[in-house]
Amino acid sequence: MEINSESVKMSHINEEFFKKYIRVLKLARTPTREEFQKIALVAAVGVLLIGLVGFIIYEIMLVLPH
Repeated sequence: MEINSESVKMSHINEEFFKKYIRVLKLARTPTREEFQKIALVAAVGVLLIGLVGFIIYEIMLVLPH
């Protein structure tokens, strides 16, 4: 059975990737209730702003003559 250098390289790359992934998971933590509420508020405001801009553009396109 032959072991080619490419499979060894891929194995090494996968091993390094999983080590980094596990390291990040160990550092991660669940946000507190206050942190979650702030993140949710910022996300909601962003969605509303993008929706408002889209609605304004839509209304302008209706008003402008073709």
